[in-house]
Amino acid sequence: MAEPKWLKDINPDEYLKEDFEAKGKSKYTVEGIDKNDPEWLDKAAKKVHAAEGDDYVKLDAGLLTVNQLNWMLRNTIGEMTFVDDNNEFLWYNRPTDPNYKMLAKRTPDQVGDTMKAIHPDVRDVIPNAKKVVHALRTKQDGHDDVYMPVPTGNLKKLVLHYYKRVEDDNGDYAGIYEWVQDLYPLVKYFCETTGQKLVVDDDTTTGATYRRNSDPDAVSGASTKAEKVEKTKKTEEPDTTTGASQH
Repeated sequence: MAEPKWLKDINPDEYLKEDFEAKGKSKYTVEGIDKNDPEWLDKAAKKVHAAEGDDYVKLDAGLLTVNQLNWMLRNTIGEMTFVDDNNEFLWYNRPTDPNYKMLAKRTPDQVGDTMKAIHPDVRDVIPNAKKVVHALRTKQDGHDDVYMPVPTGNLKKLVLHYYKRVEDDNGDYAGIYEWVQDLYPLVKYFCETTGQKLVVDDDTTTGATYRRNSDPDAVSGASTKAEKVEKTKKTEEPDTTTGASQH
């Protein structure tokens, strides 16, 4: 993924200390159950007598049943996950469609797993994940979120992984909320609704990864070359003296 510069500059000796085996203990850690047990969710819920089904949950600005919460979160735009301050994966909004292909695949049996268990040990996946966690845990350089776009080389697909530091009522680190979404449909809708077009800024030094191997006319059906847009505009301008289009 494309890292911001401030994140790249973090000292590896610091962020590699992140305990992805979740050996510690959070305020809300359910003890006595193997974190990587595929039946962790059911066993942990039973142990703590968790609310479920039509049980009501009082929130800070609402009163909903567990079912209502599940229905709402399953249908919320984007894929969401939550990892606590002990690096234990506790929740994701499971899609309603079992055939839906997730951008960041998660499965019910992973709930409760350690961060080490849910990340493949290939290339720099784990070190990079540790870097993000460490950065948000320590609020590196004042940052409380991380934007990580996934370079696809496709101008009609811009997958964003957004990580947000979650704090308790005292402002202390409580975990990380992640939101994953292909932003292109939202951008396309914005352009269609407002009558605007996306064009490549030839003077910019960013965005090269996304333009590489891409169709230059791939964004919302409009040319991404400024000169082409200008040429089209001139061609379609009405003749103010005859009322006809200029050719």
